[in-house]
Amino acid sequence: MEYRLNLSGGCMKSKGCSGLKIKKLNTFDWLCDLPQAQELTDWVEVQFKNTRKSYFLNSNKIPIEKGDIIAVESSPGHDIGEVTLMGALVLKQMKKNNFRVDSQEIRRVYRKARPVDLEKYEESKALEHDTMLRSRKIAEGLKLNMKIGDVEYQGDGNKAIFYYIADDRVDFRQLIKVLAETFKVRIEMKQIGARQEAGRIGGVGPCGRELCCSSWMTSFVSVSTSAARYQDLSLNPQKLAGQCAKLKCCLNYETDMYAEAQRDIPAKDIILDTNDCSYYLFKADCFKRTIIYSTSKDFLANAVTIPVERAKQIIALNKKGIRVDSLAEEVEKEPVKSEFGDILGQDALNRFDKSKKPNKNKNREHSHGPRPEGQVGERFTNNGERSDHPVRPNIEKPNGEKRREGDRRPDHPRTEKEPGLHSEKDAQNRPNPNRNPNPNKNRDRKGNPPTGTRFEKPQKPGSTGSNNPENNP
Repeated sequence: MEYRLNLSGGCMKSKGCSGLKIKKLNTFDWLCDLPQAQELTDWVEVQFKNTRKSYFLNSNKIPIEKGDIIAVESSPGHDIGEVTLMGALVLKQMKKNNFRVDSQEIRRVYRKARPVDLEKYEESKALEHDTMLRSRKIAEGLKLNMKIGDVEYQGDGNKAIFYYIADDRVDFRQLIKVLAETFKVRIEMKQIGARQEAGRIGGVGPCGRELCCSSWMTSFVSVSTSAARYQDLSLNPQKLAGQCAKLKCCLNYETDMYAEAQRDIPAKDIILDTNDCSYYLFKADCFKRTIIYSTSKDFLANAVTIPVERAKQIIALNKKGIRVDSLAEEVEKEPVKSEFGDILGQDALNRFDKSKKPNKNKNREHSHGPRPEGQVGERFTNNGERSDHPVRPNIEKPNGEKRREGDRRPDHPRTEKEPGLHSEKDAQNRPNPNRNPNPNKNRDRKGNPPTGTRFEKPQKPGSTGSNNPENNP
């Protein structure tokens, strides 16, 4: 045998592994690249329509490979199927499916399917759908409480298997006679359950994967609502039911783990008494090991979540007649300090407050302070431009104090000035209180000063003027 690495398929050969053909109840052959494992036994696994599988003995040592279409022994005639498994894994599958060689009839592999066998096989498969519809009408006419879900013809077309679903026992002897006369074949009736029917049809579950009954599950165990109660699931039939209208098989997968985890949790009928009131168990999380207690039995009120150890401690104290102040333990938690600190100030409560703008005038007055000795600084104008005048250096005074250049020497006496005046120049520029700050304020539109004011020129005695009433005619 020649083995070539097929990188695209992920297996050693196109017929050597089940990775290329995903069929119902598919079994991954992880020993496909070991010739010794393939030659370990002559038993082969053959799959027919949908999920029907059987095991046959290759007693004639016919060179067949996985994926070949072969003709196998049947009663009566022969059947056509596909080889899905060979080698050591066949023995493990026979043990898993309770196929015993000593108690069951051994059937053999005849040959590889010929073109004539394949033509007959295709003709028989084309009749299955029409036969199923006609058989349903016949069963309805006989008033039988049953549903025919599928019909499978044998490879040679001599026999047909009718799969039906019925809640009660059905007497279908008359039905078999009518079907045999109608279709001219041998009739075999097989009763299946709702889960098996869903597995034969196939589909995708709410989890997004292929149905378990269609991919790998062969034995179906009864599922009860207690499995949902153990897992604290809502008893909603629309969510708990699968495509078969029965409870989902996956509810049993984790039931044992939930049951084991809930052994250490107090029972629901135990009441916790405190000095204020009594608490009833509302909900328990077996994985977080926490319990939610409520002051009401019917609804959630004043809920308190405590660990399982605390609940056991309170139960032990209540048995001794001691009531606690509260269910929760009063533990002072120390503030957790950040390892790096609040560098950016993101934890401050006032980080979104608007900061007050500083007064520019005050900053200007305090910005010009004394500079260190010998340091030459820079000056800026009021407009923010750089000034070319250097800063005056500090000069020591005779008594050791520092003074600036331009200060008056101590031997020159300072002239007395009025309070508030800092220099003689300020005294000269002092405003005159007798002077009108705005002489044009009381003038008319033509610019003439008003009469009777201090801006009118005084008239000489004896002179005539328009403003003297004596001189006017």
